[in-house]
Amino acid sequence: MAYLLLIVEPVEQRGQRSQEEGREAYRQMVEFADGLKARGVLRAVESLTSQKEAARVSTAHGDTRVVDGPFAEAKEMIGGFFLLDCETQDEAVAIANECPAAAWCTVEVRKTGPCYF
Repeated sequence: MAYLLLIVEPVEQRGQRSQEEGREAYRQMVEFADGLKARGVLRAVESLTSQKEAARVSTAHGDTRVVDGPFAEAKEMIGGFFLLDCETQDEAVAIANECPAAAWCTVEVRKTGPCYF
């Protein structure tokens, strides 16, 4: 089964780090990803840029609306993700517990599947 680990971080967190601290955090995450790949559970991993460079699109009620970031109401953002092959949610949660980002933000564990439930 596929599980997604979403890295949910405070919007202002990256701007509060020094360049050296940011590079060290990134190095830890790359090392974590390499370990997951070696274990054969990693399907995909990506880091996401700041919400300053993002856009939100809505076509509700036939009207297209595009809002460019940053998003004033946002307190958190998705900083990246890991897509994993795990047998159970417990296994995915255990892997999330190993994630270095869990020390400075939240790692949300979500099972992939149809959205009609």
